[in-house]
Amino acid sequence: MSISSPNPGRRAVVAALASLPLGCTAADPEQQTASASSTRTLVAYFSRSGNTRVIAGLIHRSLPSDLFEIQPAEEYPADYLETVAKARQERDDGVEPALRASIDDMSRYDTVYLGFPIWGETAPPVIRSFLSRHDMSGKTIVPFITHGGYGVGSSLRVLARHAPDARILEAFTMEADQERRTMQTVNAWLATPPTVR
Repeated sequence: MSISSPNPGRRAVVAALASLPLGCTAADPEQQTASASSTRTLVAYFSRSGNTRVIAGLIHRSLPSDLFEIQPAEEYPADYLETVAKARQERDDGVEPALRASIDDMSRYDTVYLGFPIWGETAPPVIRSFLSRHDMSGKTIVPFITHGGYGVGSSLRVLARHAPDARILEAFTMEADQERRTMQTVNAWLATPPTVR
């Protein structure tokens, strides 16, 4: 399923949902592991700006599932352009950054909802790390992907390459380019001389 054209109503809903606490994200990421429950479904996600986090929270609240935030051991820079440069370098060098936490017993799960934004027309390096460090053999992966208008790029090939023995279902994709659009709008505003009122 693909949702590509944003509308003001959806923005209001997403903004409202973003303000809700997710409760199940670990307060202490150093000790985060998926909780030991009887569910066979995991919602694992990486989110930089919060768009993918909102979707992960909605999935988690809608399905009996465990929620796990994928985080690199060393955080990405807060500055958007610095993050883009670092992610590009990691991608070009084939780096799989260390993870802050991992799942103790991946064998408990049959289905993994895997969420991430598109960075540089592919999955972020930390997603490759997550897949390399967790055995996905025999599991069903349901990708949910946010992007800034360029689609999923090569991300599904990355999933197939790093989880060759998993069954990968059709991805849910959603355009979520608020950060880039904000930067463009502010830069355009700054480029025009101010007028007197």
